[in-house]
Amino acid sequence: MSNPSDRISPRGVVAMAESLPELLERQVARWTDRTADWDAFADARVDGYRRAQHRFIGYGASGKTDGRYIPAEHFTLSVMFVPPGQGNAAHTHEVEEIFFILRGKVRVFFQDGHGQQVEAVLGEWDCVSCPANVIHGYENVGLEPAYLQVMLGKGRPDLMSYADTGLQAQRDAHLKSEGASTRP
Repeated sequence: MSNPSDRISPRGVVAMAESLPELLERQVARWTDRTADWDAFADARVDGYRRAQHRFIGYGASGKTDGRYIPAEHFTLSVMFVPPGQGNAAHTHEVEEIFFILRGKVRVFFQDGHGQQVEAVLGEWDCVSCPANVIHGYENVGLEPAYLQVMLGKGRPDLMSYADTGLQAQRDAHLKSEGASTRP
């Protein structure tokens, strides 16, 4: 039997400018090193939409280029901490967005342009894929904080577009202020 590494074709393997240990160090993001960003989105300043983003791969739809994440190439991945009764405002993205419930009970919804909604309540290890340009959102309907893994299908997505015109007018306000973007 041949050595398994003999089956790997050298074609398609990219020459690395750094050693494997350096590459691995750069590509690992640990939960203990993540910072809860309570000002990651414009709607996170509004009661009912408060949540904290923990960036792992890319900046997601926050638009924050603070470098506290693994650089993204083709998708982003964040973990959201959502207190009971909080969630996010109805919004869209130019790419699909995934909500994977790690802990808690979360109501997710899709909405049409007239405000009609359909919804489902998801529990731990449930997931919803929100298609590009479909209005959607979520709310923690449980009694305990919820944790959601959130993925966007693009390495550098645009800021989200809000269905609410007031929020849409302020969608980049969190990027313009130098207020405290994190809290314990």
